[in-house]
Amino acid sequence: MSAEKAPVTRKSSAKPARSRAREFALQALYQHLVGGQDPESIDQFTRGLSGFHKADSVHYDALLHGCIKEAAELDALIVPLLDRKLQEISPIERAVMWIGAYELRHVAEVPWRVVLNECIELAKDFGGTDGHKYVNAVLNGIAPQLRAAEVEADRASGKARA
Repeated sequence: MSAEKAPVTRKSSAKPARSRAREFALQALYQHLVGGQDPESIDQFTRGLSGFHKADSVHYDALLHGCIKEAAELDALIVPLLDRKLQEISPIERAVMWIGAYELRHVAEVPWRVVLNECIELAKDFGGTDGHKYVNAVLNGIAPQLRAAEVEADRASGKARA
């Protein structure tokens, strides 16, 4: 008689603090994109949300304020890889792509494949049905531009597709 294992799911209480920071940053960036609110009001509101104390607040700050400050530069990285106009991209997917592009640019201690995986999970959890595939394709196009040596090393070693 074999004992079947229950599927392993990552409970929200077990999520790493940086993953939580990305989730809160995504919600805050969504408010910025949809509501046009200023970063300070969004930040104040987001910090009051349940569970924020478990997030890496330094990483959250970097993502929220960095993405808004560099929005034009992040969009410039994203737009050439789109198959439609930027305005036609869901605000969730756009915010996830901002987070990914920002981390690829500025958070070198997080491996590029981890950035992609985290962003794909965000898009799966918060975005449309196949939005994660779109996010994956765009960030896979940005990664070699921003992390050329790291991406090439992974491809040469077989850790990533060529």
